Amino acid sequence: MRSLWALVGYIVAVFVGGALLAPWLYWLAQVFAHAFPHIAAAPFHRFVDRSLLVFALAGLWPLLRALGMTSWCEIGLVRPHGQLKKLFGGLLLGFITLAVVVGMAIVCGNRVFIQMTTAYKVITLIFSAFGTAVIVAVIEEILFRGGVFGGLRKLFNWPFALLISSVIYALAHFLHPAEFTGTVTWNSGLVLLPQMLGGFADFYAFVPAFFSLILAGTLLGLAYQRTGNLYFSIGLHAGWIFWLKTYGALTASAPRPATCFWGTGKMVDGWLAFVVLAATLALFKFLPFKKKSEPFSIPR
Repeated sequence: MRSLWALVGYIVAVFVGGALLAPWLYWLAQVFAHAFPHIAAAPFHRFVDRSLLVFALAGLWPLLRALGMTSWCEIGLVRPHGQLKKLFGGLLLGFITLAVVVGMAIVCGNRVFIQMTTAYKVITLIFSAFGTAVIVAVIEEILFRGGVFGGLRKLFNWPFALLISSVIYALAHFLHPAEFTGTVTWNSGLVLLPQMLGGFADFYAFVPAFFSLILAGTLLGLAYQRTGNLYFSIGLHAGWIFWLKTYGALTASAPRPATCFWGTGKMVDGWLAFVVLAATLALFKFLPFKKKSEPFSIPR
């Protein structure tokens, strides 16, 4: 029970603490606006996003200690020797699955390429997307799979822990941009946070995007459960993020797009992405992660 309260307290602290930290980060950015004008000009909701991430990362290790995890191995970060096959296997699967969505949307005329001025910009964007994919995949897999799912798995049977952690993952990624007008004060983050969760009140924004995110979290958690470490999950996650970053930047919606099925530049808000993710989940049964008779254990 103590571990459960630690997990609940962590989630509350991330949202409340992150919302309270956001104004201070915003004010700090304004002080150094002459040096970092791009950061200072960012909308306030971006500062709330970053503040939540800062609190989530800062509180992760105390949470893991409270849950009885005392080493990196216990959250799935084993030595990389011999793990490259899992890493690149996950990367390949993630790349292929969303490539199906990208290819079908373009071939069927729902998305069109944006005419970019130079090849240099395209190449820069691709490298930037790859770098973002690696960083975000590592951080989020340590946080959501190693931390949240790993902690819940100590309290409940793993299928239930997988479901709850996937819902938490979907909630964290369902924060929508919200405009803040007026002067930023100490409680502006707390005021803005409910608005960022306003997508739940919009049926067409909620369905199928939220369920696609739950499917994605389930796939990532199941990969961790079946492989015994985070390498396959990191690769899978990175493959997805690469497409999410490049798809929205390199393509635009065609006139009169059927966004309900194809989705927007976010991709996960269309039924096609939901179907592809569901098919990938069905495929997981046949992937040779481990022998079926081999019990799950975390390598040390």
